[in-house]
Amino acid sequence: MKVLINLPVYNEEKQLEKHTLILDRFLKKNLNYQYTIQIVDNASIDGTRKIGEKLKHKYKNIDYLYIPRKGRGFALKQAWTNKNYDIYSYMDLDLSTDINKFPKLIDMIVKDGYDISIGSRLSKESKVKRGIIRTVLSKGYNLLIKLFFKTSFPDAQCGFKAIKKAAFWKIAPEIKNDNWFFDTELLLIGERKYKLKIASVPVKWIDDKETTVKVGKTIKEDIKGLIRVYKYLSKNKK
Repeated sequence: MKVLINLPVYNEEKQLEKHTLILDRFLKKNLNYQYTIQIVDNASIDGTRKIGEKLKHKYKNIDYLYIPRKGRGFALKQAWTNKNYDIYSYMDLDLSTDINKFPKLIDMIVKDGYDISIGSRLSKESKVKRGIIRTVLSKGYNLLIKLFFKTSFPDAQCGFKAIKKAAFWKIAPEIKNDNWFFDTELLLIGERKYKLKIASVPVKWIDDKETTVKVGKTIKEDIKGLIRVYKYLSKNKK
């Protein structure tokens, strides 16, 4: 069983080496499967590329891929369609999500037969530290998803996910978004159209106060995405 763990990055020279090596050390001790950590660089213009290439040549379990355009969704699609692994996964480089839950994320697929497994910050067992505005926005967004799509999963946006190769290849041609809505679109098409089994793992999560994500822009993109996918699924019921 081979697992690919992607770290999508943009201008992360300050924390790239430290956090990648923290993750590598943890996986060596705690993940019972072959793995590769692949840094996916979304056209960084700082020292990220130099550091990523250095790590690739120095450590056998670390790979680096440079993509000359921005977009997390695009980066993940490129990485996953060009690597032959049994399970694809990703997490945020800042390690906001407690990596101790990562082995369980993979076991839910390998041992329990799920097609997709996701980290959840909105489950009762989750432990989350974040600002009130982001909390309200996240809960509101996921409530919209439940109301309109009748989904089973609690948190579409947590940057901590894994998917079977076969499941991704089934969904991939239908995912149109190349940015932050990629996560939600993958889950909605996977569950609502293809009836894929999605497992949710409660996580410990601490907000990254230095995040470069523009909340207002992301919200607009998400709402447009939900409307588009709702129309698409309505026309393509199985």
